[in-house]
Parts: sequence; C-alpha cells; structure tokens
Amino acid sequence: MKDENLNETRITRAEIENLKETIRTLYLADDIPWIIGYSGGKDSTATLQLVWLSIKEMKAEELKKPIHIINTDTLVESPVISKWVEHSLEIMQDSAHEQNLPFITHRLTPETNNTFWVNLIGRGYPFPRKKFRWCTDRLKIQPVNNFIKNKIAEHGEIILVIGTRKAESTNRARTMAKYEKLRVRELLSPNPTLANELVFSPLENWKDDDVWIFLMQYKNPWGLSNHELQTLYMSATEDNECPMMVDKDLPSCGKSRFGCWVCTMVEKDKSMEAMIANDDEKAWMTPLLEFRNMFGDEENDRARRSFRKMQGYVTGTYERLHHGPYLKEIREQWLKKLLEIQLDINQNGPEEFANLELITIPELRCIRRIWVKEKHEFDDSLPDIYKEATGKEFDDPEWIPNESFSKDEWDILRQVCTDLYPNEELSFEMMYSLIDTEASINSVNERKGILNSLESCIKKTFYSNEDDATSYYREQLERKKIMGGKYNEKFFITFKDESEEFEEEQTEVTK
Repeated sequence: MKDENLNETRITRAEIENLKETIRTLYLADDIPWIIGYSGGKDSTATLQLVWLSIKEMKAEELKKPIHIINTDTLVESPVISKWVEHSLEIMQDSAHEQNLPFITHRLTPETNNTFWVNLIGRGYPFPRKKFRWCTDRLKIQPVNNFIKNKIAEHGEIILVIGTRKAESTNRARTMAKYEKLRVRELLSPNPTLANELVFSPLENWKDDDVWIFLMQYKNPWGLSNHELQTLYMSATEDNECPMMVDKDLPSCGKSRFGCWVCTMVEKDKSMEAMIANDDEKAWMTPLLEFRNMFGDEENDRARRSFRKMQGYVTGTYERLHHGPYLKEIREQWLKKLLEIQLDINQNGPEEFANLELITIPELRCIRRIWVKEKHEFDDSLPDIYKEATGKEFDDPEWIPNESFSKDEWDILRQVCTDLYPNEELSFEMMYSLIDTEASINSVNERKGILNSLESCIKKTFYSNEDDATSYYREQLERKKIMGGKYNEKFFITFKDESEEFEEEQTEVTK
C-alpha cells in the first residue's frame, strides 16, 4: 500500500504472515535457545509480539527449546516506564504458563558495585557525557552480556532476537548492513563482541509507521493493551499526538525516547518534560527532572570536582588542570536531596509508587563502604544523612564500625587543621587519610606496605591548592621538555577544549 504523503510502502498483512513463517522455520532449524531483548518500548514490544504470535501457532511437541525474555533494569529507569515493564513481565510469565509456551522472563540489574548512584555519588564519577559515557556499559551492556555468557556456557550457542531497525538512524543502518555481509546463516548475523552469539532482527526493514500499524492491528498476545503503550508514547511527545498516517515532517511517537530519568547524554529530557506537561497526574516527577538538571549542569560542573583525578594525580591541557571526582560535600548534598525526593514521592506521589526506591539500601551500603574504606572519610556521614532525610535509622547489620575514630574525632581534626593551616586546602584531607590508613592496619602482614600507603596519601594531598598544583605540574613538564623527555605538549596550548579532560578519564575508569 502507498501513502501519497510518505511515498513509502507500508507493511502488509501478507508480509507479516510470511515473517511469522520465517520465525517458525528459524525456531525449528536447531536446538539453540533464543533470547529476546525487551525494553518495554514499541520496537521490542513489536518484536516480542511477532515471535509470540508465530510460536503460538506451532504444535506443542515442536516447542522444545526455551525463549528467554530479558529486560535490563538500570535502577534509574523512568519510574512510569519501569512500572509498565514490571507489570508487563508479570503478565507475560503468567500468560506463557497458561498458553503452554516456552517463554521465560528475566529482569536483569547491574551489579550493586556498578550502579549509577554508586559511581556518581559513591566514587564521584563526573556525570556521563559524550566524551565520558561510563553508564551504558555498566548499567545495560554488562548485565546482558553476563546473562548471555552464562547461557552460552550452558548451551554452547544462543540466538539473540532484538528489535533494531535500519530506519532508526544512519549509523544503525550502516552497522546492520555491515554484519549482514558476515551472516553465517540466513537472517542470523554474528555479534561483534560475543562469540557463539547470533543476532536475529526481524524488524530490520520496518519503518516507525510499520511498527505502530502492526501493534494496532494485531492484538497483544500476552494480554496487555497496545493502546496503553501508544498512550505512553503520546504523553512523552511534546504536542501530545501520536500520528502514523501523516506527513513525514510532523512529529511521530517513534521519536519519543524512554530510558533513564538521570540521563545527561542529552541537553534536556524532552520525554519527561512532555510527560509532565501533558499530564497533571505526572507532576510528581518534576523533582526528578529538576534534580537531573541540577547534577547535569555542565556550565557549573568543574567547580564541584576536585582538581585531582580519581587516583589522586594531576594532569591537564590548555594551561589548566583536568578536574576529577566530585568533592565530599557535593556527594553528600546530592545523596540527601535524592533521599528527600524519594520520601516525598513515597508519601505524596501516586499510591503505586508508595514503595518506589530511587536508590536502594544495597547501593547505600556500598556507597558507605566506598566513602569510609576507599576515600578514608571516617566520619561515616551516610547514616546521619539517611536519618536526617528519611527520619529512619540506616539498616546495615554487617557494618563493622571504626573503634578508633568517629565523627567527633573528625570534627576536632578538621578544626585543628583549619586553625593551624588556614591556607592549605588539602591539609585536612592529608591528615584524615594518614590517620585512617594507619588505623586500618590490623596485622603484621598488612604493615609491610604501610610506608608505601602513607607515602601515597602524601603524594595525593601535598598541594596547597589548585594554583599550587598547577604550578607544580607546569614545572614538571618544563623540566621534561628541557631534558628532552616526553611531556604533555597540550598543556602549553592556550586553546581550550572543554571535552578534552574526559578522554583520559574514560580510560581511567575502565581499568
């Protein structure tokens, strides 16, 4: 069928039936289990629905291998979408059981040590940006790859079914075309990063309108309403419309993007902004949007971070130092604000979000250990922040407190350092790092490396301030230059590129 406005052929019922037959043929071709990626969005829903309808028409004796449905919960998904996906997976599993179909649902999460808040608030990683996109691998790719690797170890090979389409972007089309040429079997492309994984993209040639036509004309087989999904997309579109049979220059639901509410890879979260603007009942999400805009403030971000890198050394370009992790007071402020927003949503938001966790207790426990054990912040401020924000005691039964020092000693030490060295910004950090390092050595074996540990603390904190560190770094480079050694030439260039500092940071955090 042709549309005069779009001048493109739309998907037909005959083509869909042919595709269903292709899916059945691929399913019966071997004993390799399938894994379907499901995000809750239109493409993954259409992919899963297409496979479900195909498999449902097969004989019971033919359904011998499992089809795993995996969803990655980054723990910072848009609460509305997260709730939709959670409910969807529950309905799917019940329906698969009732229909005697081999679908098995799984909700994957990143390791606690690798979540968004543990990295941002715990370790102090600068918020994700184009030159420093540390979130995608940790929150999305690693959980999926770990699941797939386990299935490959169990079965030797797997087939991953995903809803990627060439029409999504030029880059996506180019990548898919590249791996088409490497196909080992018809319609199955190799995964460039994982051996023994084949990729099947049944919607690869579909347009946005094809996806919506299919979802609207074919009833959802696990019992949910695709019209509700369309409503979600409508609410996330600025003009509150979801056209399909219209001029190509008009907005489409296909342009709505659902994902992490904390995402700073875009300047503005237009999807959440549109949801709030289009639906008064979603006004409770406004604090989330405001908090995301606050910590994602590029213009003022540099001042919130230490002038040293994550490992304590200094480096720079264009005659200034690259700033590293967020300062202690910034991390503490953000944690308190996040907990206050969570409490407000629990108490005043929709009833279905009364138990919403923006940050989980395991994440908080992990952050506490990073602050105290790795950053030597022995004042152990997290329990107090938690109680102040929530009114409840922090539950951490496995925590072993430092018997030598606590907040009282921390406050005394800070005051002494301030009085004795008022112009030395890092004197307090040097002292508490040295004291905590010494106090944490409990055995003779551990004391073998104590001098190296203490020396490391001093090397990280002997600067008076950023100006002093900059001068020190400049003198080092000038000495290397005079002696004919290799040095960082970019430091002496006056041109300034704001993104330069994150190229090195990206390498550092992946070690």
